[in-house]
Amino acid sequence: MELTISIITDNSSMDMKRNNFPRKRKQMPLTIRKNWDTESDSDDEMISKHNNSFRVSEASNESKIFSLLQQREKMLKLQTSSMIPNQQEGKLGGGIHVIHLLLLAAKAVNNVQQKGIGLAVRTLIDLFQSVSLKGDSIQRVAAYFADALVARLLTVESPFFDTIMKSPTAEEELFAFTELYKVSPFYQFAHFTANQAILEAFEDHNHLTLHVIDFDICYGFQWPSLIQSLSERSSPTNRVSLKITGFGRSLEELQVIEARLSSFAKGFRNLVFEFRGMLSQGCNNENNLEFLRLRRKKNETLAINIIFNPNMVRGSTRFINSMSSETLRVIHSLDPSIVTMVEKEGSSGRNGYQNFLGTLMESLHYYAAMFDSLDDCLPYGSIKRLSIEKNHLGKEIKDVIINCGDSDNKSETWKSRMERHGFEGIKLSSKCLIQAKLLLKLRSHGSPVYFGRENGGFRVFEKDDGKGISLGWQHRRLITISAWKVVNSV
Repeated sequence: MELTISIITDNSSMDMKRNNFPRKRKQMPLTIRKNWDTESDSDDEMISKHNNSFRVSEASNESKIFSLLQQREKMLKLQTSSMIPNQQEGKLGGGIHVIHLLLLAAKAVNNVQQKGIGLAVRTLIDLFQSVSLKGDSIQRVAAYFADALVARLLTVESPFFDTIMKSPTAEEELFAFTELYKVSPFYQFAHFTANQAILEAFEDHNHLTLHVIDFDICYGFQWPSLIQSLSERSSPTNRVSLKITGFGRSLEELQVIEARLSSFAKGFRNLVFEFRGMLSQGCNNENNLEFLRLRRKKNETLAINIIFNPNMVRGSTRFINSMSSETLRVIHSLDPSIVTMVEKEGSSGRNGYQNFLGTLMESLHYYAAMFDSLDDCLPYGSIKRLSIEKNHLGKEIKDVIINCGDSDNKSETWKSRMERHGFEGIKLSSKCLIQAKLLLKLRSHGSPVYFGRENGGFRVFEKDDGKGISLGWQHRRLITISAWKVVNSV
């Protein structure tokens, strides 16, 4: 069976309330303190000097922060500039200069407790003078990293913190995600390749019921193509059933997804469709995990779908909680026919370390490639591109920078974690690879497409001896799809 390409991007019913605000870091107030001579001063004098110094240093720091925010505001006003990127490069900063400033600013922010706030503010001001949200791809991505660094510099108690970290509305988030889904092969590649692997597992077991448990249903855009493909296998006398159990962030979100998918499925009379929504916050709840066990029926093909975004691991409960060791043990006990994992690249966790600068560098490479690829998908000055970068990619950048720790401890890769919990990678079929290449060719929007080559535009290549298929932009991997099966007891 070949996967039918079908996309629903219905912008209706966007009144979902989403609370995806990154976890706020608790920091000590940024102050500059003196060394006190405890032998020559009385306790009262010491307290008086300390309080006076605290007020002076606090006022000084607030003044520096205010100057920084003024420069940030000037940068934001460049959004109304009529200059094209090549013209801006002469007035602003070239790529190498911008990256150099960004790294200096990151180091200064990371060392602010040891060296004070002054250097961090100066380097960030220089950076804001060299970037623009309407410049070339390097200037744009650096602008969002600069914003994230300012948020990391501020304490949670700062009156400016909420201004920097203001989240897009539910409508803005949905619009940005929908437009990215339409114009770029990024999410489509992941969804259709994973769906093809699920379809093949379903065919191998010769069942009439396919049950998919999706641990991040998001907007449900992955499943219309699967519904359509299954309907082509069904007949009035031999009806196929599709059950989807999806984890979402709110009841409103799940209700909208259920309505959208159910409405689409009604167009295929040979298919029996059922959707059950569950809240992500409770996916480790014993009752919910037991419900998954009870919902598992005989004579059905069970597929587990996992979306892994490493940039969300430290700051979001959306994935790290849902994929706890207990949840992986439950998944193992369900004995699924296949587990599909869609893994976004772009975290220092890929290289096994969790330190801040390493994470920033890895994320910078990833998002620079994403921003660069959008230049081939949307024209300069596109409102859609600005929305995608601000309300989707920019939001992710803030999430990873704000919540990244600074540890040199070795972190476990997801490959080793899956293997430790009794899963083994499956070699994806040649049909999956062909499907991915065909989809990319159809969805590349005129940008150059390369298969397994070292440069150019979008490219598709195999990974881990065929156990994964990746989408890349030029030399950088963006997203990888892999499949897993249960091999032994845990």
